Amino acid sequence: MRITTGFKAAGAAVATLMLLAGCQNKASGTSASKSTWSRMESDIISTMDPSKSTDAISGTAINDTTDGLYRYSGTELKPAIATKIVKPTKNGTVYTFKLRDAKWSNGDPVTADDFVFAWRRTVDPATKSQYAYLYSGVVNADAVMKGTKKPATLGVKALDKHTLQVTLEHPIPYFQKMMVNGPFFPQNEKYVKKMGSKYGTQAKYTLANGPYKLTGWNGSNNSWQEVKNPTYWNAKNVHIDQINVTAVKDATTAMNLFQSGKLDDAALTGHQAAQAKTQKDYRGIKQTSVFYLELNEKKVPAFKNTKLRQAMSMAINREEYIKKVLQDGSIDAPTVTPSGLAENPTTKEDFSKEAAQGYTKYTSYNPKEAKALWTAGMQEVGKQNLTLELLTDDTDNAKRSAEYFQNTLEKNLPGLKVTISTVPFKTRLTRSQDGQFDMVLSGWSADFTDPITFLDLFTTDGSYNDGKWSNATFDKLINESQTTYATNETKRWQVMVQAQQLLTQEQGVIPIYQRVQAHLVNPKIQGLKTTPAGTFDLIGAKIKK
Repeated sequence: MRITTGFKAAGAAVATLMLLAGCQNKASGTSASKSTWSRMESDIISTMDPSKSTDAISGTAINDTTDGLYRYSGTELKPAIATKIVKPTKNGTVYTFKLRDAKWSNGDPVTADDFVFAWRRTVDPATKSQYAYLYSGVVNADAVMKGTKKPATLGVKALDKHTLQVTLEHPIPYFQKMMVNGPFFPQNEKYVKKMGSKYGTQAKYTLANGPYKLTGWNGSNNSWQEVKNPTYWNAKNVHIDQINVTAVKDATTAMNLFQSGKLDDAALTGHQAAQAKTQKDYRGIKQTSVFYLELNEKKVPAFKNTKLRQAMSMAINREEYIKKVLQDGSIDAPTVTPSGLAENPTTKEDFSKEAAQGYTKYTSYNPKEAKALWTAGMQEVGKQNLTLELLTDDTDNAKRSAEYFQNTLEKNLPGLKVTISTVPFKTRLTRSQDGQFDMVLSGWSADFTDPITFLDLFTTDGSYNDGKWSNATFDKLINESQTTYATNETKRWQVMVQAQQLLTQEQGVIPIYQRVQAHLVNPKIQGLKTTPAGTFDLIGAKIKK
């Protein structure tokens, strides 16, 4: 899931590291009988439509207000609308989910038909969902996405009101893990059709079946609230009554709001992050999130030259950047797949560590080699000079990051001129999707705990492959991991490692750092759990009185 290049990140279909770490807002004037928590985002919600959401900020709000088949409770995958974790039949290709009695916030029952409608709507090309690709492997999903078959042919059906059956074309080893993500959440067909194009554009055009209901969001404002949903099937375990959310783009402002009691959780970067490390309320949280430079090969044909891409990577001193700019304890990223995401099924070695062995030279600071590669690459593309625009968010951290990359790239790569364009997060997403950039500073956070959630982004036809890097061998390896070796853990792991090594060698994207986010957290929180993706679980958390 896309994340801001500011100082707030989130995880996957579940995304945010601020999802759960606060307590009662001391400045809110809230009565002692009402438990309230105030947190921040680095920007505004872009959409509340689960089929169209692509970013962590929207994903967090959707996850707080909607239940899918499963949820993570700490590191354990647990049933949500499904009554149990399903064991597939027919050689791993058929999943039959029994659904519990649950309700939407308008009183309607949550039924199997709600899942069928939502899944068909997401894969329907008319919806233009960028997450539709996750359905690949479900019967007829690829054909539906290509427009050669109707959405009604998708391999999902309601056997009865409380029984949902999904049929796959081949086993998908991570299929159940994907069920925690918004694109697989149910949608109330009658409500969605009634709202039409307004659906998900403001709080009043949303419907909840999860722990909270969204209020106070008009589609573009900088603050909103999530209030406890009394119709939620597990409402007895939701103990925080209201979450107040404010978009804060500046780390100094975030720290001031925390210190004045107006925020219970503040995410910090730069000087404020360094300062926070000495405070008792500090928490450094490692995320399965990686930030990278994406180079637009369609708009800038010179980027098709591998030497130029490698040169740009070697021209960046990641350790210096983290130490001088971020100052939050983040770590340099030798691969675009983060550490801590997955382990070798046989040796238990971390995926990123294993894939980086023998390939770290491509992401290590080497200005001499960078200059040599750049010079050779420029000769090959017939250029002496190149002027490029770097697109990034308009947060304080993103601006400082862009200036650092501008300086180091111009210093180490002769004939290169870099300009900077800072825009709101939502605009950056739109421009990235539309290919309106030369270079863009992007971030991705795991949608589920499998390397494929990162690697699949960069296949030739990947809906998030904004830079249009293409490699036939890489595509073949990714396809084999999802089909040929789907049930062979060892072989599947091997081809994913090979794919990551190829992506690193080619620098199809340039990984920069894996985020360790600096937080100041009000300590009056109990029962906080962390998911495998590095995000927090809201259900069961309590505020100490």
